[in-house]
Amino acid sequence: MDKLWKILIVDDEAVNLHVLRDILSDSYALVFAKGGQQALDSAHRHRPDLILLDVMMPDMDGYEVCRQLKAEPDLRHIPVIFVSAMGTVEDEARGFEVGAIDYVTKPVSAPLVRARVRTQIALVDQASILDRLCVAGEYKDQETGDHVRRIGHYAELLARALGWGEDCCQALRLAAPMHDIGKIAIPDSILLKPGKLDAEEMAVMRTHPERGAAIIGTNGPALLRLAASIALTHHEKWDGSGYPRGLSGTDIPIEGRMVALADVYDALLSPRPYKRPWSRAEVTAHLASEAGRHFDPTLTPLFLEAVAADHAAAGDRVGNLPDGL
Repeated sequence: MDKLWKILIVDDEAVNLHVLRDILSDSYALVFAKGGQQALDSAHRHRPDLILLDVMMPDMDGYEVCRQLKAEPDLRHIPVIFVSAMGTVEDEARGFEVGAIDYVTKPVSAPLVRARVRTQIALVDQASILDRLCVAGEYKDQETGDHVRRIGHYAELLARALGWGEDCCQALRLAAPMHDIGKIAIPDSILLKPGKLDAEEMAVMRTHPERGAAIIGTNGPALLRLAASIALTHHEKWDGSGYPRGLSGTDIPIEGRMVALADVYDALLSPRPYKRPWSRAEVTAHLASEAGRHFDPTLTPLFLEAVAADHAAAGDRVGNLPDGL
């Protein structure tokens, strides 16, 4: 059977490439690069599932390579593990700051490298499952395809504003787009109705959070459990008037409170058959006015500040988001 997962190994020293090849070649398809620019070119060409990246290289150090990878929409999802002789706490902290998911020091331990790689590949598999489910949801409701991916981006911005670690930020980015997956179980006559839903139709529509949680499952790996929690709780409201369980305040899981903000923000900005797109000023004013009722009053100003900074950094390009989102 062909090897399923592809790993890009980057190091300017041939001996280090050989060591990692001997450790991993039995289980993974390997691609090698001996410098920073070559690593970026190989990432574009081969689209690896994981990158093992040296830090000290002559043309471009690993930190800069990682920064450039994370700045590209088509590559930012690829997890990076630094493999370096630079093993101080400060070195590791810098690696995580630029977007790495793990840090292994040289000389490497073969069992440790295999274990760290297995862990990250398992997370890649979970992320792929979530992405395929998102695609399934898009077949049901085409207009929401870009919307669900923007939800992940906005939720990640809020996670970073809260000071969450890199792994948690990435997990939320991957899980948040699953918030409405339960809508694939809603009849088309209701889901795609251009006008206002009547009371009976609305009751059916309001079953999608529980259906979504059931589709994802609540007893699987951590990333899937996070996605199920988001699906179940993103329509709960701070004052207890939401659904499906009428939770209030901090009884609503924080991931549900975060995605509620991201979901409403993007939905109001977006055109729909039944409404015009709101201006950013209108949406900002609405979310601020709903802090303490619909939304967490502590998270709301942080969210609005984070998305405003993001829009400013993106230069307010078409679509209200950075290119590629």
